[in-house]
Amino acid sequence: MATLETALKDAMVIEGAIGVAVVDYGSGMALGTLGDNTELDLNVAAAGNTDVVRAKMRTMEMLNLHDNEIEDILISLSSQYHLIRPLTTQTGRGLFLYLALNRSRANLAMARHQLKRIEASIEV
Repeated sequence: MATLETALKDAMVIEGAIGVAVVDYGSGMALGTLGDNTELDLNVAAAGNTDVVRAKMRTMEMLNLHDNEIEDILISLSSQYHLIRPLTTQTGRGLFLYLALNRSRANLAMARHQLKRIEASIEV
């Protein structure tokens, strides 16, 4: 099992990574961040993406999609990818991993695969 600090460092090794955060979507607070704050304010991104996660959770509830879990949410910008991955481990419930990638340097499929591996190993 990886600690929060180790998970953040592992995510920043992903090709094209700009920044990463582990976020509590109940409060919108980042439990930990790592990355280039000159390109992206990770605390603002954490709070804003909390709204995205909450909205999707509400929508799934309204659609009675109880037997489904969100694997990840992708937001594609012209120069960046933003990946949101809710934690499914027992200790990670209510948290999500947020990863911002430089679109020109990232391999989206590999980034999703690596973030899934990190999510499975994180111990909060």
